[in-house]
Amino acid sequence: MSKQVITEDNIKRFADQCFDRESEKASRIIKGILDARSPRISDISNEMDGNPDANYKTIQRFLSDNDPKEALHRLYDEESPYVLGDPTDIERTQAKKTGYVGKLKSKKLGFQVMILSNPYRGRAIPFSFITYSSKTIGDQLSSRNMEHGKAIGELKKLLGGKILVMDREFSYEGMFEEAVVAGIHFVIRLNVGNKPTILNETGGKVSLTVGIGEEVHYRGVYYKGKIKVNLAGKWEKGFSEPIWVISSEDPALALEIYSYRMKIDESFRDLKNLLDMDKIMNKKQVNMEKMVAMMLIAYSIGFLIGEQIRDRAYTGKKWKLYSGLFILLKRKFSLAREALAHAIDCAYMLFSRIVFGYVRTHV
Repeated sequence: MSKQVITEDNIKRFADQCFDRESEKASRIIKGILDARSPRISDISNEMDGNPDANYKTIQRFLSDNDPKEALHRLYDEESPYVLGDPTDIERTQAKKTGYVGKLKSKKLGFQVMILSNPYRGRAIPFSFITYSSKTIGDQLSSRNMEHGKAIGELKKLLGGKILVMDREFSYEGMFEEAVVAGIHFVIRLNVGNKPTILNETGGKVSLTVGIGEEVHYRGVYYKGKIKVNLAGKWEKGFSEPIWVISSEDPALALEIYSYRMKIDESFRDLKNLLDMDKIMNKKQVNMEKMVAMMLIAYSIGFLIGEQIRDRAYTGKKWKLYSGLFILLKRKFSLAREALAHAIDCAYMLFSRIVFGYVRTHV
């Protein structure tokens, strides 16, 4: 059923909103990504209509002449009150001679993709990313913190009053300090494994303890005795450990907001399980990043179409079982032609409103 939905005409409507030129080629590549369920150029070219060798060259020329990362930036939703940020590992165990591949924390070869997204339903719609590894950090005399700073630096002008939501990867002094100085609203999970020192206003040490089923709030405490923040902890029943959150916001609100971060984890799961994101491979980092951008655009289009199909083809428990992209790519569903056309029209309207504004995506 998915190939009946993912037609070039349908995809081109979406591509026109992101690409000012060569949107027809962009739509063919996006359709190829969704049909192949892969970001590899060889897989995509085999799924595109026509000669695979000619398709391969078409994709390479398109990537050379266009900037899909710039197109992806159009999916930044000005109306969303939150921005989710998180990195994911891409293992490339055989890529020993690839310049941008280094060692991950697992000691395996690979690189990281840090994605910034807008929350939408149970997932997130990406609009920006950076890639880095131990190799690129060393070659560029950079550091992980500086790479994170690049992404945050790009956000400063866009964020305004939005709240930046991040995981423990970003729980370090430099990030907190930069956010406070820049006036960025943030909610970041505290990495208690680093045994950070939190002091209250009188200089006393705050104990990071909370009972199962309990929640504690601290306002105006100091991370490492230097950076004034708010702190909240909660240990939900059924979980092996509590969650501690450092924030510029009200502590109770910060815990609620942090729960939205799971949406980006679910998106990573879809990207890897349904589109084989972790199999992306290009010889040059610039081309790899362009293909990541194309894949994220394809993911967003497929996800939004699938969500509209889900609303029409499923009810009750079945509605909760699957993501929109899973339904589009994996499930058989039955919809009348008019209902299917209406679903695609609604997805297109939502996509257009994200690009041009006037839609909230945090529901």
